[in-house]
Amino acid sequence: MNIPNKIDTWQMQEPGKLVQTSIDVPELQPGEVLVEVAGCGVCHTDVGYFYDGVPTVVKPPLTLGHEISGRVVAGESDLLGKNVVVPAVMPCNNCPICASGRGNRCLKQKMPGNSLGIYGGFSSHIPVPAGDLCVVDDCKDLPLEKLSVVADAITSPYQAAKRAGLGEGDLVVVIGATGGIGVHMTQIASVLGAKAVVAIARNKEKLQRSMEFGATYAISTLDQDVKSVRNKFKAYCKDNGLPSYGWKIFECTGSKTGQQIGLELLSFVSKMIIVGYGMHKVEYMLSRLMAFDAELIGTWGCLPQYYPEVLQYVLEQKIKLEPFVEVRPMSQIEQAFQESHAGKLMKRIVLTPDF
Repeated sequence: MNIPNKIDTWQMQEPGKLVQTSIDVPELQPGEVLVEVAGCGVCHTDVGYFYDGVPTVVKPPLTLGHEISGRVVAGESDLLGKNVVVPAVMPCNNCPICASGRGNRCLKQKMPGNSLGIYGGFSSHIPVPAGDLCVVDDCKDLPLEKLSVVADAITSPYQAAKRAGLGEGDLVVVIGATGGIGVHMTQIASVLGAKAVVAIARNKEKLQRSMEFGATYAISTLDQDVKSVRNKFKAYCKDNGLPSYGWKIFECTGSKTGQQIGLELLSFVSKMIIVGYGMHKVEYMLSRLMAFDAELIGTWGCLPQYYPEVLQYVLEQKIKLEPFVEVRPMSQIEQAFQESHAGKLMKRIVLTPDF
């Protein structure tokens, strides 16, 4: 196999500044492999690091990118030549949090483009821990580079569904149903047997598309205040003989308005799961949680053990990937970041190395 001496990479020198450069391939330690990157998805988190001042654990300069698929070219012999998806967060598997089954929030976890040294996915290669890699034995008809979005955009909402205990017959609201996470949250809710999936977002065109991918009803927030959205939701419940309580609400935007809508819809024996990240503060009377016997739940990343399940759903086309992914060369990274930050993309961009 072609094992390079250097890694070509797009490095964030500081927030707002990208530089194409090369760095040394580190000496691999036992339990590590070198992955030749096939594709790396552009996530809202990357854009937050780059534009919005969200701090990374490892301070710049470092390479961003945590949605990675590729091929193992060096390291552990049993993985050589294997196609893999690299989990966005890789736990230590040796601490009380991991032992409790919550390793997705391990305090020693390694996340490419954040806490895995200076290494990230917007590169030709990346050194990673081998233990939690998700092997792709057969890509079916899907290009390996497109499977990179399994690493976060699909597995993170799956983890959220698991945290919520989502199952057959449940009632689900997805706020931000047209975003990079939300488009898969609606599909996952449907795949896991939800009875109703209400999609809430601004863009009416994208909302219409969500009706083809898991949503049973759509509410546009365009020119609507929080109470108007609540009233439309309650009218939908009444018209369809559904209760307005007991819903599982997935807030995928990280925006202040999205969080306010979720809290407004939170009612008796309901759950609200915070999936999207934002820097805003929202005021809420916590005693309502007590009165409603409701739950407010955070979720982070995804346990690597769930990746094979999610990958199988994707390969079996139960979770659709192709309509939501666009592949571009990595040399267009700055334009991709700009377009993603503007929030007008119909598809998630996956960048493929062209150094």
